[in-house]
Amino acid sequence: MSDLITTALVRLDADLGTEKHAVIKALAWIAADAGRTTDPDQLAADAITREGTAPTGLAGGIAIPHCRTPAVSEPTLAFVRLQPKVEFGAKDGPADLAFLIAAPAGGDATHLQLLTKLARALVKPDFTAGLRSAATEQEVVDLVLGVVGDAPAQAGGAPTAPAGDGATSLVAVTACPTGIAHTYMAAEALEAAAAKAGVTIAVETQGSAGSKPLSPATIAAASAVIFAVDVGVRDRGRFAGKPVVSSGVKRAIDDGDAMVAEALRYAGDPNAPRVEGVLSESTSGGGAEESWGARVRRVLMTGVSYMIPFVAAGGLLIALSFLLGGYEIVGPYGQIAVHNTLFDLPSPDQLHLGHALLGSGFFAYIGALFFIIGKTAFMLFIPALGGYIAYAIADRPGIAPGFVLGGLAANIFAVADSSGTTVPVTGYLGAIVGGVLAGLIAHWLAQRSVPSWARGLMPVLVIPFVTCVVGGLLMLIVLGRPIAWIMNHITDGLNSMTGSNAVLLGVILGLMMAFDMGGPLNKVAYSFAVAGLGTAAAASSGAPELKIMAAVMLAGMVPPIALALATVLRPHVFTVAERENGKAGWLLGASFITEGAIPFAAADPIRVIPSIMLGSAVTGGLAELFDVSIRAPHGGIFVLFAVHNIVGYLIALVAGVGVGAFAVITAKTVWPTDTDVATV
Repeated sequence: MSDLITTALVRLDADLGTEKHAVIKALAWIAADAGRTTDPDQLAADAITREGTAPTGLAGGIAIPHCRTPAVSEPTLAFVRLQPKVEFGAKDGPADLAFLIAAPAGGDATHLQLLTKLARALVKPDFTAGLRSAATEQEVVDLVLGVVGDAPAQAGGAPTAPAGDGATSLVAVTACPTGIAHTYMAAEALEAAAAKAGVTIAVETQGSAGSKPLSPATIAAASAVIFAVDVGVRDRGRFAGKPVVSSGVKRAIDDGDAMVAEALRYAGDPNAPRVEGVLSESTSGGGAEESWGARVRRVLMTGVSYMIPFVAAGGLLIALSFLLGGYEIVGPYGQIAVHNTLFDLPSPDQLHLGHALLGSGFFAYIGALFFIIGKTAFMLFIPALGGYIAYAIADRPGIAPGFVLGGLAANIFAVADSSGTTVPVTGYLGAIVGGVLAGLIAHWLAQRSVPSWARGLMPVLVIPFVTCVVGGLLMLIVLGRPIAWIMNHITDGLNSMTGSNAVLLGVILGLMMAFDMGGPLNKVAYSFAVAGLGTAAAASSGAPELKIMAAVMLAGMVPPIALALATVLRPHVFTVAERENGKAGWLLGASFITEGAIPFAAADPIRVIPSIMLGSAVTGGLAELFDVSIRAPHGGIFVLFAVHNIVGYLIALVAGVGVGAFAVITAKTVWPTDTDVATV
């Protein structure tokens, strides 16, 4: 295995551009020049995609764009000391130190441990000071290798805390979606904060390098627990009854001292929030670690986040199948797949495929295969929604029964009588109910005490079997028909939404998409749209579900583009950092990445959020008014081939962007803020 970093992967005081995407692309090409990747474009794209989920700028002028990617075969670290600094989304300003951290898509724990040790070092002031004062590339390499060349990092976190010594001790869990950098930086920051406060802490890092669970004795001795996570905590029942402080990983990195102080306050408070489950005997207070709203949000967001790739792949494939084979492909696709090959192409004329691309049998054949693959992906997205909702509640034992109950909701077995009447199809509502049901049953079973000889059978046999039986019977006998009745009424309501009712729906969806820019309301609106897209993928262009998808996608594109336009039209009311974010906003908005507006909203929510909500509402309403429809669930302007009524699509987008930009400029001009804006 090559060294994580070499002098060929280091640049000092370099100008790699004025915005973060340019820096990431330049670092990817540095890695290519050093022979660490043959596909720098893929490496940059994967890192930029990760950047779109949450900014990787950290306090202290550090940026750590990172990803797991097939573009590298071994852990790779490219470093640049930037001149000038570049904004990466940190609260305290732009970054002058940037690491591109790339881990192989299938990297083993040994590889990933190198990156975890680097991540832990990045929160140490002496390490970053050394990077800033380094005079040569070799000094940087020596600093980094000195950090990662010690004994292997602990996958599970810090050493276990001593139990039973009477002193206050804490335990913590850190976890981020990628599991490469933030997970371990949060752990290091919490350990440093605890040392400063004079208390013992043991941290379990649930990251890509594996997780070494905290010992039961350590947990039992702890006075409180800290969850610094952006995903669900694995096996959270171990901490039941403990006072808890919960946040995302970024807060732990930026303000670990405050989290430790809060945990210490909760340790002596009988009314402090606690991890759900059976309380310990020494506590008399209670309550949930999360509010019910927060818990529901976490569970649903987990299910939706795992569901979206099925929808995205399926939607784009079906859209491409229509582009290649024409909309008529929904009829003879089966005949083509069974009877034709690349060497025996179908005849578009004989199969009445009047809209096959160029009248070509080849394109008709590929279109039929794309349709089959896409429909298969769509058939799986409802089971995936149920499966991963159950996973969010019960961890791995919930996945299989969640998929099964989601499959029942979609009737993937196509159960029907001789006349073709099927068992109740409950769709995405049934998947949500089934996923929750499977998760609760599996979680309850996992908490039961069983003999030691049966423990190994519980997660792989007993829990899935019992949960499938109990949950499946409840879905088929008790819940199926009521949920199907609700779904039918929702569908009938959508089909009846024409004229002003449809426009009102578009306005509401637009408001939801812009309100929290990727948060719960945004995801509810998006999930509503893609669920309808799944049921109407092969319908005519006038299907209301396809119009809803268009309204949601267009409304989600508006906020970043509107803010980017505003920074161009009236730059003096924006800070230099906001101007730089505006440059990236064009592409992010065009790609339907609503999160590109978050830096603006975070800095000035009162003026920005209502303005972009107004713009998105206009776009959503106009999209419905103009009967715009789309068959792809993502992609923005890059899937125009899947759009019906492109003129209406563009008018709706331009109108909303104009309204949003005008509104935010007006708000910032009429009600100026105290923020220091740019003067140059």
